[in-house]
Amino acid sequence: MAKAKKVAQVKVTQIKSANNSLANHKACVRGLGIRKMHQSRIVDATPENMGMIRAANHLLAVEDVK
Repeated sequence: MAKAKKVAQVKVTQIKSANNSLANHKACVRGLGIRKMHQSRIVDATPENMGMIRAANHLLAVEDVK
């Protein structure tokens, strides 16, 4: 039986409004589960999530979770 690997996690907070942003940046923020300003979510640091964070990095603050 294979053991599950621990996946690193990051805390993502929206610090800037997505209004007047590109549609794909809005979609990335929404895809991370963030719906309001100053709302935070803890997400796994998978390549998919990190790509969404990188696309909308000017709207988000990212912190490592320990």
